[in-house]
Amino acid sequence: MDLHNDNEQLVETLFRNGTLTVVGIVLSFSLGFLAQWGANPLPWRLWNAPPVLALAIGIVIQFRALWLLLKIDSLKPHIFEKANRAFFVGAAITGAGVFLAILVDLAELAIHGQPAVH
Repeated sequence: MDLHNDNEQLVETLFRNGTLTVVGIVLSFSLGFLAQWGANPLPWRLWNAPPVLALAIGIVIQFRALWLLLKIDSLKPHIFEKANRAFFVGAAITGAGVFLAILVDLAELAIHGQPAVH
């Protein structure tokens, strides 16, 4: 693999490493949220599936971004940008899953007068 293409200036290693750190931290928070939610001893209901699905999809996409950034090719601007886009999409979907989980909890509270069961 030739990283030194004369037509393409490489991404600074420190900049890429900073991005890699951010992706790792956000991914660990996402996994932590999913693990904490999954460890709740109360039973899950069918309406808990959409938030969990959004969380899982978002986390998988974040892992894809991490994988792209860990490769030496990520010093190429087009690979680096691809990883950044994947991370943003994954984080947005994960965030949507968190907000959806909150909405499900609020809806169940409004309907049944008790907290949602996860």
